[in-house]
Amino acid sequence: MRIDLDKIQSYIAPNSHVLDLGCGNGELLLHLKERKNVTGIGLENDEDHILECIKNGVNVIEHDLNKGLSHIDNDSYDVVIMTLALQAMDRPDLVLEEMLRIGKQCIVTFPNFAHWKARWHLLTRGRMPVSDLLPYEWYDTPNIHFCTLKDFEVLCKDRNIRILDGDVVSEKGASKTLAALHKNLFGETAVYHLTRSV
Repeated sequence: MRIDLDKIQSYIAPNSHVLDLGCGNGELLLHLKERKNVTGIGLENDEDHILECIKNGVNVIEHDLNKGLSHIDNDSYDVVIMTLALQAMDRPDLVLEEMLRIGKQCIVTFPNFAHWKARWHLLTRGRMPVSDLLPYEWYDTPNIHFCTLKDFEVLCKDRNIRILDGDVVSEKGASKTLAALHKNLFGETAVYHLTRSV
């Protein structure tokens, strides 16, 4: 399981009702169902991923998230999740607001563009970074809104979104240790647990 998915499950209470936006192959929902007795559904736009969800017994609906979530009632879910897809949305700010309209809490993960490897790549090569975390060239990437942890936290403050917890995860051992010292510089993937401000 991807390391950000492992962190996400720690934010979800047993027996929760979950919506997973851009659920991919349904790995997270299946894991939550088996380990935490979670009920839920995924929204996905990729036909191959939808078929994998069906094979895995995960409830999934084909839906383009850029078309909005207005068809879903307020407070329909305990938790709404979006992993590594926020940066690919046309309007990530509006998606966040919709997530918090339809769910009591939401969890988002995204690549941290302020990670030292991205900075180093730009500094030494003068080109947009290509790595395991960001495996596309600038012209064919689905990622259209790169942001840093600080950028995201400013957005949350501006939109009155309360951060219950914000953390970073990294795949490698040394990066994990360094991320504890300086999240925005050494954290590869951001993981935020959010709710509406009261």
